[in-house]
Amino acid sequence: MTTPSEKREEIGVAELDQRFGSLRLASPQEMGRLRTSVERMGIMSPILVATAVEAGRLVLVDGFKRVRILVERGEPVAWATRVALDATAAKVAMVAANAPHEGLCDLEEAWVVRSLCRDHGLTQVEVGRALMRDKSWVCRRLMLAERLETELQEQIRLGLLSATVARELARLPRGNQEPVAEAIRTHGLTSRQASEVVTALLATDDPGARREVLADPLRYVGAEDAAPIAASDPRLSAGGNDVRRSLLFVDGAANRLWRSVQRHAAAGLVGDEARVLAPLVGQALRASHHAVKLLDQLLADSGLKTEREAKA
Repeated sequence: MTTPSEKREEIGVAELDQRFGSLRLASPQEMGRLRTSVERMGIMSPILVATAVEAGRLVLVDGFKRVRILVERGEPVAWATRVALDATAAKVAMVAANAPHEGLCDLEEAWVVRSLCRDHGLTQVEVGRALMRDKSWVCRRLMLAERLETELQEQIRLGLLSATVARELARLPRGNQEPVAEAIRTHGLTSRQASEVVTALLATDDPGARREVLADPLRYVGAEDAAPIAASDPRLSAGGNDVRRSLLFVDGAANRLWRSVQRHAAAGLVGDEARVLAPLVGQALRASHHAVKLLDQLLADSGLKTEREAKA
């Protein structure tokens, strides 16, 4: 049942003002699940739009992923509920509208809290009252949004980093977060593994020890977590991501080999060890050579290699 301030109707997708879209995330996995649901059952619930943010504007408050799918499908209209909300109330409604479901992730909540505090001048107590949260929750979310480097927040928006690792990265000082994020991406670490790696980094002030952690982070996670889940890169196809996982595995193995050689070369190899190891080195080099030749051919076939060579 709608209230006098609410009105449900069809609204043209092109009319929607999506200025609050930067406060929301849409992971490839979530979008995939929603597409499957829409294909099977259609869009079951109306989107929510605010009419009092700016005169004459229909500002989208809830339903960003649904609207994206409507655009993908070429659908011209969306079933919507109009509500007379100003900008502050609309951002509070973003949190409330998602509470009955999975809710916003920590980083999305952090963005809303930061906007309410910095853009609208609310105190932390006022934000907590509006969102029905205590001040400590508001403080934690605000710290997450303001301690996490802006570049990493953009990478999370693009799907290059998981939102679940944001809280772990924010535990580190600014300036130290990007190298850790790179290690997380390179080794496909889960948020639990990322937490253990960050803890290991925070436990030492030795630059050499920190470099060791970043070079081979899997050495610093629990045994039950030893096999990482390689996150997909949204810029790549399924086949491209399969090649990427293999390359990351090879890169990790090569780094472990180099450190192993460094540790043991000083003492030297004994007996027939060099003769036993040499064929294995040859096998690895031949496999790498074949992979490089194939990738070079694919690059040349795509035309990108010619463009790059011309620029060089």
